[in-house]
Amino acid sequence: MEKVKRTPAKLPELVAEFNMEVLNKAPNFNIQTVTISDVNRPALQLVGFYEYFEPIRLQILGKAEMVFLQGMTTERRRKVLEDLLRCEIPALIIARNMEVPPELLELAEKHGRTLLRIDRKTVDATSEIIDYLNKKLAPQITRHGVLMNINGQGVLLLGDSGIGKSETAIELLKRGHRLVADDAVDIRRISTSLYGTAPELIRHYIEIRGVGVIDVQQLFGMGAVQFDTEIDLVVQLEQWQDGKFYDRLGLGEETYEILGVKLPYMIVPVRPGRNLAGIVEIATMKNRQMKYGYNPARDFVTRLDQHYDALNEANRRKSK
Repeated sequence: MEKVKRTPAKLPELVAEFNMEVLNKAPNFNIQTVTISDVNRPALQLVGFYEYFEPIRLQILGKAEMVFLQGMTTERRRKVLEDLLRCEIPALIIARNMEVPPELLELAEKHGRTLLRIDRKTVDATSEIIDYLNKKLAPQITRHGVLMNINGQGVLLLGDSGIGKSETAIELLKRGHRLVADDAVDIRRISTSLYGTAPELIRHYIEIRGVGVIDVQQLFGMGAVQFDTEIDLVVQLEQWQDGKFYDRLGLGEETYEILGVKLPYMIVPVRPGRNLAGIVEIATMKNRQMKYGYNPARDFVTRLDQHYDALNEANRRKSK
């Protein structure tokens, strides 16, 4: 059973990503994390409804909420904000760079809550933060393999150690394609798609047995590397086994499942003399064709059927 990781998002990184102004820091600000991707506008909480309130979510106050608060008496506003900030929320965000009531600053400091301000509209800030958190909190696994971007498609090469994955990657780099990860690939599921990247420590490096470790970015240039890519195809490299049946037409549309997402899957047998880089390149081009509805194997079989049907019809007429 694969170990699926979910890494909490760090609040300081979120603040830096969206260039938020920090109005008040909680004592644990530097280690504060966010564990859920939803962002809540606490409209119901401002009228005292807390029955279904989840304080683990980020809270954001937009123009409607701030106008509503401004219409209250000072005592009533203080009571409403006291109830909200008493909850252990990760942070409270003020949208549109709006002016913050002095009671809010005072109570944030009193209860040790992080208070932030952002210059975006409430809807824009909410959607962008949710998108960021969806990526950060996505389920993740690590696979042994090589991930390349070939003509805009992410191709995950799998196979036993020493089968030739890294050597194939080098040849693909020489053909103008891009390396995403070698040896270890971190894979995240975002919605119904899979995205792969390299662990930071080994990013842009390839190990070639007999040569050693090379820095692809330094050797081939910036255009030869890519930070991440969506995975579109899985190619399994395996030693050629005499007597084993290998699909010669490609009619079978096999799939490979990762984190519940099924991807197109091809097995490529390896033996001396085979141009693996060229085969992987062609497999990627074929996958693009199939993605847009054209299956060359089916077209070939259809032509064969039509040809033999015509021969049979001609023979039938001759026999009459």
